[in-house]
Amino acid sequence: MRETLPSRRDLLVASALLTVAAPPAQAASRISREPPVPPEAPRKTLGMVLFDGFELLDVFGPLEMFAMLNDRVDTLLIAEKAGPVKSRTGPAAMADVAFADAPKLDIVMIPGGSGTRREVGNPAFLQAIKNLADATPQVASICTGSGLLAKAGLLDGVKATSNKMAWDWATAQGAQVHWVPHARWVEDGKYTTSSGVSAGTDMALGLIAKLYGKAMAQWVADRAEYRWNDDPTDDPFAALSGL
Repeated sequence: MRETLPSRRDLLVASALLTVAAPPAQAASRISREPPVPPEAPRKTLGMVLFDGFELLDVFGPLEMFAMLNDRVDTLLIAEKAGPVKSRTGPAAMADVAFADAPKLDIVMIPGGSGTRREVGNPAFLQAIKNLADATPQVASICTGSGLLAKAGLLDGVKATSNKMAWDWATAQGAQVHWVPHARWVEDGKYTTSSGVSAGTDMALGLIAKLYGKAMAQWVADRAEYRWNDDPTDDPFAALSGL
């Protein structure tokens, strides 16, 4: 008996039925409200340094990442004196304590901004951040903040990076620093330095990964709805700045 081939209509109907019958794709997992790693005592304290002319995102990008861990990290703002400190673009932030009254820190961060050009010529300021850095297990900088660390002599013999658009100025602050031109951020011992502005947020997540594990850092990024560039060597902006 001659076999009858299915018609085009029959094939289309069968295809539609298979599509309807196919199991739904697995839904993406939801972001947990609970961190993947439970808090462990003791709590850590992060101090962010302020000075007139600081860059807003340099300060508040990294602080927002660590603020997601407020069950285990306390944050505060430190300046020459407590009170309002104007940013590069005008809005002020309120320093919680003066350098002289700063508590023992586990992490200290130095932002960049136009004010760095002034503070490299301020011996009292440089000594204050040197005192903080010497007494703190983790020291980080954002953007041209690494220029301040370099001028204070803290990065001699250390690998570091900085804002690529301000590369010539930043690197001139420390001839003994091993400057890395192609890097989103650089970790060397207790020092972690990042490139310009937004790179500080990626660096902060990298520091969270170092302290609490990568799963915790990714959880923080997801809660912030932030696409974390977790590769510290991925730096397209160096080439854009001629480096």
